[in-house]
Amino acid sequence: MPEPVTADERSVRRRDARDKVTGHAMYAVDSTMANMAHAVVVRSDRAHARITNVDRQDAQAAPGVLGVLISDDLEGIRKRFGHIIPDHPILAVDKVRYYGEPVALVVAETLHEASDAADLVWAEYEDLPPLMTAADALASDVLIHEESYREPGEGFLDVVPTGSGNIAHEGELSWGDVDAAMATAATVVENSTRFPLVYGFAMETYNAVADWQPGDLHVISTAQHPVMVRKDLAKIFSLPLSRVRVEVPFIGGGYGSKSYTKLEPLASVGSWCVGRPVKVTTDIEAAINTTRADGAFTTVRTGFDDQARIVARDISIQFDTGAYADNSPLVLTKSINRAFGPYRVPNLRVRGVAVYTNTSPASSYRGFGAPQGSLAAELNLDIAAAQLGIDPVELRRRNLVGPGEVLIAGKRPLDGDLAADLDAVVAALDEHQRADEPGLRRARGVALSASDAGASPISTAHVRMHADGSVTLLTSSTEMGQGSRTALAQIVARELGVELSSVAVGQSDTLFTPFEWTTGASRTTTLVGLAIQAACDDLWNTLRARAAETAGCDVDEVTARDGLIHAAGKTAQPAEVIRAWFGGDAGEFVGVGVTRREGATAVLPPFWELGVVGVEVAVNVATGEVTVEHLVVVGDVGHAINPGLVKGQDLGAATQGLGIALWEELLYEGEQLTNPNLVEYRVPRFRDMPRRISSVIAERGDGAGPYGAKGGGEGALNPVPAAIAAAVGRAVGVWPEELPLTPARVWALLQTADRS
Repeated sequence: MPEPVTADERSVRRRDARDKVTGHAMYAVDSTMANMAHAVVVRSDRAHARITNVDRQDAQAAPGVLGVLISDDLEGIRKRFGHIIPDHPILAVDKVRYYGEPVALVVAETLHEASDAADLVWAEYEDLPPLMTAADALASDVLIHEESYREPGEGFLDVVPTGSGNIAHEGELSWGDVDAAMATAATVVENSTRFPLVYGFAMETYNAVADWQPGDLHVISTAQHPVMVRKDLAKIFSLPLSRVRVEVPFIGGGYGSKSYTKLEPLASVGSWCVGRPVKVTTDIEAAINTTRADGAFTTVRTGFDDQARIVARDISIQFDTGAYADNSPLVLTKSINRAFGPYRVPNLRVRGVAVYTNTSPASSYRGFGAPQGSLAAELNLDIAAAQLGIDPVELRRRNLVGPGEVLIAGKRPLDGDLAADLDAVVAALDEHQRADEPGLRRARGVALSASDAGASPISTAHVRMHADGSVTLLTSSTEMGQGSRTALAQIVARELGVELSSVAVGQSDTLFTPFEWTTGASRTTTLVGLAIQAACDDLWNTLRARAAETAGCDVDEVTARDGLIHAAGKTAQPAEVIRAWFGGDAGEFVGVGVTRREGATAVLPPFWELGVVGVEVAVNVATGEVTVEHLVVVGDVGHAINPGLVKGQDLGAATQGLGIALWEELLYEGEQLTNPNLVEYRVPRFRDMPRRISSVIAERGDGAGPYGAKGGGEGALNPVPAAIAAAVGRAVGVWPEELPLTPARVWALLQTADRS
């Protein structure tokens, strides 16, 4: 591979390419569109092996090829990235750690030429023992990562990686004396569950376009967190943040899986090496090889007194994190915080470990660790209810944390009424309960969760009012189908007293939009909304001050009321104030708002995201097929700024929970993933939707966000797998231990029940 081209060479190439496209450089369109090359990733066909040679000679000579990159070509830049542990190579360095890992990048004039040339790249390997499960990796002396990669100052928020060997991270949350409480408990119930490897399927797969120019990098990608991607890219190329632009158009679905850096480094090094804008895309198989959710094996022991009250819980969580850490250390930390549920637990011990394996890397996934822990912990309560001879709903009621009670010491008290939400679920299920029919067994299940959501309360918003009174909101919160563009515009319109149709929203372009910590953790409406309110307040203050200058009075004599400015006995529209101050039909005022850890968001989490669901299922005793006949979800959002969006998000989240519970699982045969496609990897379809869906919105104004709002969009997923597992277990007479509950697995449970 030749050395990266010089700045002068780049300039000549760009000028020549622009002239070919337009006839004259003066009239050139944006080079990202006009002169874009395409790249295809050459992926490993081994799960664990040392790279002994990469033969790329024939590929480099193929028609249209601009370059074939391997890790050796990346001298002078940082070859690895990762916001918690920088363990992820842009291109495999010395060894591969999972089937499908990028080994080389072929850049060519067209996608077809790049694809044809990629077939000519041959890699030779020295095989190493593949460690395909967390248990295998923990038991082996073979190390998937021989070095730690940790550097001074590395870490993310309060998560500092603590693992060694094949452990990426481990953590613990505990209080009281669990062992003593268990020894004196009237009843102790123990169970274990296996949460499957699942993929956050979105209609749009991962893709990125990068345009490197000397000292500047412009990237367009499917990133949920453009500011964090900018930070990683700036580290890779040793650039100031101001010289890295990350632009995110509308994303076709994210679900957490598009969090943090994914393909952007591949596209960027491609452009850096060949001197052209480069686009990298993925098909479904490559997307599944890019990231997935952490699989989990969880064991729960719960001790109860003679009144069926919890005296202790002891929980162990083991994550299958895959080949690279990505965000799994933080996901594990959150899973530990969420696994014991929204219950009073006087003695608690939750221990978790995230384990490297030779499978595709895990990362964020909608629910962020809550579904993995809730599955075992909520099912444990159903098992306990059966042993104690008590209704499972009543067992939960006796142990629920109430509004304003502290769930975890030092964190925000619970800002919701779980008992009322549970009552709403039961009422909806009771209203439509159906009896068994020949060949069908029906049963119900309920489950709850509480997530310390919202991430870090760091947000900035800019609100610009123009001379005609219309408004532009600038935010780096990303729109990915959840409706943030609509909800945030509604807040602006409400705060400024303007029509929604006059509000435009500009999002996620780090060159123009202000800092935003993340788009995830169900935080946008709450935390970005608070920043927008602050920006609107700032804008009103500016309007008052400028009106006072124009009227020649003291600012204290100017008031803002009902969307109007009142000064010196006269009333004016805000637009009139702008035009009067600038002295013509021109100008604009800008309000800046910031959310940080103070005031309403001083105590973390910024809010608790609650999940309260109920299901009624029917099990076909002949085939083991499970049909969800009734799904009830409660959106406990404090205040629904847009009720339609709340219901849509809750239904979407619950549908993902149905997929995990009944169909979705990534399956490995030996080293190779066998179902990286949408035929064999089964996601829910329209015909799979429950026959009846009840969506309840709980509005009590108990959130820290605008008008008492708090986050939603993940809570309806978190307890769904547990609720379905409980209902199926109750219907067949044997409690499930693993998901998904495919017909074959349920039929096997029925046979076990018949034999017992």
